[in-house]
Amino acid sequence: MPDDPTRRVPHLAEDDVQGRHPGAAGTILDSAGVRRAVTSLLSAAPGASSVVVGLHRAGHRTLIARGRTTTHRDAAPSTPATRFEIGSLTKAFTALLLAEQAAGGVLDLNDPLCRHLPAHVHLPPGGRAITLTHLATHTSGLPRLPPGLLSQALPTLFTNPYAGFTTDQVLHALARTRLHAPPGTRVRYSNFGVGLLGHALLGAAGATDYAALLHDRVLAPLRLHDTNCEPAPPAGTAQATGYWHRRPRPPFHVPGLPAAGALRASARDLLTLTEALLDPRTITVPPALRTALEEVCRPRLRLPDSRGTALVWNIRTRPDGTRLYHHAGATRGCTAFAGFNLEQGTALVALANTAPTLTNAFVQAAYTALMALQP
Repeated sequence: MPDDPTRRVPHLAEDDVQGRHPGAAGTILDSAGVRRAVTSLLSAAPGASSVVVGLHRAGHRTLIARGRTTTHRDAAPSTPATRFEIGSLTKAFTALLLAEQAAGGVLDLNDPLCRHLPAHVHLPPGGRAITLTHLATHTSGLPRLPPGLLSQALPTLFTNPYAGFTTDQVLHALARTRLHAPPGTRVRYSNFGVGLLGHALLGAAGATDYAALLHDRVLAPLRLHDTNCEPAPPAGTAQATGYWHRRPRPPFHVPGLPAAGALRASARDLLTLTEALLDPRTITVPPALRTALEEVCRPRLRLPDSRGTALVWNIRTRPDGTRLYHHAGATRGCTAFAGFNLEQGTALVALANTAPTLTNAFVQAAYTALMALQP
């Protein structure tokens, strides 16, 4: 019988901290409020056998890995390099690729979507007004999912709902789409929109593979060695099995919309990404990517209740006037979160190998732990 996975993550102890700089645990976890918040986060995903959290503050990082990659007793222990499906957190990487391509002169952020799609693709009425920035800020007017995806996905709705929907089906669905609002007038979250953005980026670059383009322009320059779209981990690394209501899920596949949710990543890589966003001047990357790291953080929309939007990233203005950037992701077996505060120089990433459910407060606990970090 498998272990009860919730028993593996009940507390936070110094010997759980892995991959830290000397003294980092004392620097980051010295606050009782931070320790309470992280302890709560480690227990906030019932059914997870593995939880990994990364924190950055005052130039120091701490990575905390708890549990094992599956519920079996002989499974590999989780580490900061353990890979998880990150679902919609993939969109943050797509936004960075968009900004990098713009900084390199391959495209303009305000290019119309239709300019970079194949000539045979038909847009819906009003669709020619959709720009790449509309797609990256969820203001395109497109629905959350392509028409036809849900009906096709019914047999695999709780395992792999996107697996049978191909690129050709995504592009053909565009002609059958009805915009919910004129482009640029309303925020409406859309996997369809960011998936199409990925196809537009391929068209602009003269490329055919999202994973390869992202690797060459973003992942390799940032040295994110654990991150890619492959269901199987690279040699020498481990990957967490996803769970839904304590049942193992097959690897998640998004063949038609990879830019919206196909990536796997480790907490180590996600923390490296947020650290690069905090201060691009501290890293050695090509000039276009350094510009892109700054550009994705530029606020694009101001929304009610102190909220806003950058390129994909959500923004919440705190009472002290600082801005907290955050995004979450989920698949049928994993939950992911990443967030950072530019003014305070703090960041937090969190991964768990269980899908969101009514009893899964993982994302909210991660957000609370990020808020508890002070400079």
